[in-house]
Amino acid sequence: MHQDTPTNWLSRIFRLDPAGANWPRGVMFLDVALVPLVVFWAIGHEQYLLSAVFGLLFAGLADPGGSYRRRASHIALFALTGAGVTALGFGIGGDAWGWLVLAAFAVTLGAGLAATFGVHRFVTALLLNLWFIIALGLAFSLHHAARITSYTWAQVLAWAAGAALWIAVTFVAWLIRGRPDRPQPIAELPGDTARRKLTPPLIMFALIRALAVAGTVALAFGLNLSHGYWMPIAAIAAMKPSLEQSTLVGVQRLSGALIGAVAAALLLLIPTSAHGLRLFAVTRGLEVVALVLLMHGAAIRFCNYALYCAAIAAGVLILVDLPQPSNYAAEGYRVLWTACGAGIVVLVMLLAGLLGKHTAKSPPHPA
Repeated sequence: MHQDTPTNWLSRIFRLDPAGANWPRGVMFLDVALVPLVVFWAIGHEQYLLSAVFGLLFAGLADPGGSYRRRASHIALFALTGAGVTALGFGIGGDAWGWLVLAAFAVTLGAGLAATFGVHRFVTALLLNLWFIIALGLAFSLHHAARITSYTWAQVLAWAAGAALWIAVTFVAWLIRGRPDRPQPIAELPGDTARRKLTPPLIMFALIRALAVAGTVALAFGLNLSHGYWMPIAAIAAMKPSLEQSTLVGVQRLSGALIGAVAAALLLLIPTSAHGLRLFAVTRGLEVVALVLLMHGAAIRFCNYALYCAAIAAGVLILVDLPQPSNYAAEGYRVLWTACGAGIVVLVMLLAGLLGKHTAKSPPHPA
């Protein structure tokens, strides 16, 4: 019987699929993402940059392709829903942790049940689910940052502006190309919108996801863990229908988080000895570096998930820590909570699998 060795696992974690790399897509993301960066440089409110960047990135991921009318209406609905999720996340980010757990459970359950509207809509709901957890974590961090003021309405506006920027860019591209129908920009994502029945297995998996994410949110915010929101983020990313998939994705996410955290920590050492005009220049330069890292993430998303996580983690950590510098133990905490989130998902899936086998073996009760 074939057994997985550490070498085999390492090769699976970092296995490259050259066909999955799409550098034109990454460059396009960088070109468009420079717009909100320059805008927030001009107005001096970088605390809203992440909302705009995620609004832009996720609107591109949610783009279904087809006629422009269909694309615009779909992305507009996605942006509107995302604005509501942003308002909820930033609105309650500073409240008692019980409300955060309840909201995370409701949003995650709703995202899981969205599979009844087709795989594509499930993927877009999953993006909004992930953004809600990120928004909660950002709101919680900004709420405890003495030097930074963040307004919920401004975060919502930044998210909506990012999504609207994608609609505007695709409109210009549509006109330049002669107004033809276009394929889905991210062809690797499922495009199926066929309705599915609300079956018991689908409901059970959505419920298990919601409970797992709510549990990690309770641990992160109930225990007031430093940067603990990385735990539910890892849980959402690692939660797959099978134990093997969850384990592999969880290990890939942990590996990527570790690589990204080390890279971000090294880059964030640069401005520690800078002052005045040099500090200003270094800070702006690192923000551009963060966007370049995010560009690499957009380009290699389907080439290797671990390296994608590394690029995204490094870029996000730089953008998060530049406005509110933290000590370098923060990177270690983020990796630790990522490991905990992935581990909790593996444990939950293992228990769910054992329960399913026990239920299948149990004899039926007499009528």
